[in-house]
Amino acid sequence: MTRAATDTEAPMPVRRRSPAWAWGSLLVACAMATPILAVLVTAAAPGGEVWRHILATTLPEMLATSALLALLVAAMAGSAGAVTAWLVVACEFRGRRFLEVALLLPIAMPAYLCGYVYTWLLDVAGPVQSTLRAATGLSFGQYWFPEIRSLPGAALMLAMVLYPYVYMLCRAAFLQQSVCLIEASRTLGHGLARSFLHVALPLARPALAAGIALALMETLADFGTVQHFAVRSFTTGIYEAWFGMDNRPAAAQLAVALLGCVGLLLALEHISRGGRRFHPTTTRHPALRPVRLSGWREGMVLLACALPLVIGFVIPAGALLWLMVQAGDPFSPGRYLPYARNSLVLSGVTAVLAVLLAAGMAWAARLYPSPARSIANRVASLGYALPGSVIAVGVLVPFGLFDNALDSWLRARFGVSSGLLLSGTMAALVFAYLVRFLAVALSTVESGLARLKPSYTDAARVLGRRPGQAVREVEVPLARGALLTAGLLVFVDTMKELPATLIVRPFDLDTLAVRVYNMASDERLAEASTA
Repeated sequence: MTRAATDTEAPMPVRRRSPAWAWGSLLVACAMATPILAVLVTAAAPGGEVWRHILATTLPEMLATSALLALLVAAMAGSAGAVTAWLVVACEFRGRRFLEVALLLPIAMPAYLCGYVYTWLLDVAGPVQSTLRAATGLSFGQYWFPEIRSLPGAALMLAMVLYPYVYMLCRAAFLQQSVCLIEASRTLGHGLARSFLHVALPLARPALAAGIALALMETLADFGTVQHFAVRSFTTGIYEAWFGMDNRPAAAQLAVALLGCVGLLLALEHISRGGRRFHPTTTRHPALRPVRLSGWREGMVLLACALPLVIGFVIPAGALLWLMVQAGDPFSPGRYLPYARNSLVLSGVTAVLAVLLAAGMAWAARLYPSPARSIANRVASLGYALPGSVIAVGVLVPFGLFDNALDSWLRARFGVSSGLLLSGTMAALVFAYLVRFLAVALSTVESGLARLKPSYTDAARVLGRRPGQAVREVEVPLARGALLTAGLLVFVDTMKELPATLIVRPFDLDTLAVRVYNMASDERLAEASTA
């Protein structure tokens, strides 16, 4: 005898089918992977004697140097970003409101330009050592002075301009944490330091990991800084093989090895999280009441917050300002308007597109999780680990093939020439930027979504909202800070990008970064200071 169904009987679970837009993440990943695929195809060709020479002589050194550089940058940038974020959130001291914003300023300073300034300041013939010799009467070699052109020096330059990635994401995470957990830690006898180490920092792990991952990928892809500091890393090897030895297969094989290292880092961090969740377990979210500091404690906190800002922005920006006043670029201010306009338009368009694509991919993986979407998101993030010049060549190869094939077909069928529709255009340049910086937006958005409680969306679904409506009406407003942060990061990174701009840009398009490179590469730092 069958049992009659009642109104209180639990319905059978229904598996939601993914809408068409949710599959867009796979298409985006395929598009972003096209330049990487071009590099992989190039790497499949035999590297010949050049690759065997690299494998036997310089590859172990490049591996060790890159690993040590990444370790130093992760330690310094992670510590500076997380500690300063906690101090401005949890402590009340003089200058706190100013430092909350000012600590973001080093992200606007290109690492290679920061390296130029510090080597000019601290080299043997620089103003610092010249003043020291004049004041003490000592000659060079009679006193000890740290060598700035070294691996620790390069790591310091990179860390002091990359720590804002960690600072921004960690500060947002600390502000959204439940104050109940911090108060419980304080009532159990933990001070601010122990509450930070044992409660706040573990809960902010997705933000911390995302910030350090961005800093590490930027470090592994950096060329200007390590080349100027004579540090042999993967990127210097790629440039030497590609442009110095004119051996693209060997350079591509090094780029593939670099991609493998980055992919391994991302996979290990993701696996180490396991099934742990990091969103708060309470709906109580009053603002954390900062602890008022005074005396020597206030001085120490103020010093800890000001030191990264001074090293990463105040000193290099002050030196550039002084050089601009003393000499500066001979161009009139009106000549800089096209440079500024081009930089702003390219950066703005790239930032908007990157945020839209990253948001769609992140929410598709959140609402309709599947291994395919997870892999697609990781594949779309790999471009950030490649040097800009390799990305540029990877973009130009398929675009050039398409332009040539279309031109040949039009000539054969209609007797007309289409010319170059994609290669050497602003569209190709924006695409190269997206391949390079989509990981910045995607990591930031995913970090923001990881802090949202699933119960918010569940409540909206219970009230009759469809998944898309729940996202639009509930989660998008809650993740607005993460979306704005992602756009800001992509905007600033695009403004600073140099190698991809030099290779892919149209012939009549110059940006501020191109002007800086043209002057600084000729050792005309005073003239480069204006741009």
